[in-house]
Amino acid sequence: MTPIALPPNHLKPKAWPQLKDIYTNIQPELDLVEKRLRSYASSSNQLISEIGSYLFQKSGKRLRPALVVLSSKLLDYEGSDHIFMSALVELIHTASLIHDDIIDNSERRRGNETVHERWGPNITVLLGDYLYIKSIGLSLQANYERVNKILTDVTTLMIEGELTEYYLSGNFEITEQDYFEIIDKKTASLFSASCQIGGILGKALPEEEQSLMDYGTNLGLAFQIIDDLLDISGNEKILGKPVLSDLNEGRITLPLIYAIKKSSRAERDRISGLLQAKDLDSQARSEILEIVTACGALDYTAQRAEEFALKSQEIISRFPESPHRETLSQLSEFVIRRNR
Repeated sequence: MTPIALPPNHLKPKAWPQLKDIYTNIQPELDLVEKRLRSYASSSNQLISEIGSYLFQKSGKRLRPALVVLSSKLLDYEGSDHIFMSALVELIHTASLIHDDIIDNSERRRGNETVHERWGPNITVLLGDYLYIKSIGLSLQANYERVNKILTDVTTLMIEGELTEYYLSGNFEITEQDYFEIIDKKTASLFSASCQIGGILGKALPEEEQSLMDYGTNLGLAFQIIDDLLDISGNEKILGKPVLSDLNEGRITLPLIYAIKKSSRAERDRISGLLQAKDLDSQARSEILEIVTACGALDYTAQRAEEFALKSQEIISRFPESPHRETLSQLSEFVIRRNR
């Protein structure tokens, strides 16, 4: 997709919001989502229950469930199906992370060993498949045919994005358009679907449903851009995983795309040589970071993320003022100001 360009602007200057504060109005509902997730992760199969308990021992950001809850409440939904739907989108997200970690050979996530590092890739592939299929199976039990199609379609898009990203790994010819198409499918699609599902529960008008989807897309794009920025410039202890892990796996993200475009031939050749070696040592990491920083790639990447976040805020401001609209606006701020 083509990136959305906005005039220069800045988010409201205030203290960086923390999720625990942003989620104040919906925390009881998110607690119910956690209970659902733990129940879905349990099984008569001892191995599935063991891994499921390990997966959901930490709650993570739970942005996607929060989007389902907030989007439905934005439209005055009063039922309980939003808890069920929130758990389903988080199951799909968790399955995608499990498969991502295998493909990337990641050893750590959220400060813990990844599932494949602890149980091996064969079991982990099957566990990811199990969660995907379980989420779709559960959705069929609900009386929302459109939601079933949305979850099936978004799962397909996420896998397509992952396949394209893997196919283009190590390819220095990747363009910004390629990058945005990948993250739109791989990340933003589930953000958008989460908002759309909330809108369906709240009986949104067609234009309201589209606005919620557009808000989710822009929020998801901003989130993933910052994720890729943090992979280069973040704090390893705070992130809970090594920095430059994307580059180590040959994944070319926006900061590097910009650096390759703006750097000299000698610098591009140097980056290429370092990445071909794999298993970047501290000196190689420092060299790459120096080149990326010097050409303004980090600033450019942060600016693009802010553009998408601002767009998401503009979209959500079209809805009547309410605590839930304010929370959705605060999430736009959170995704670009977070440090993990």
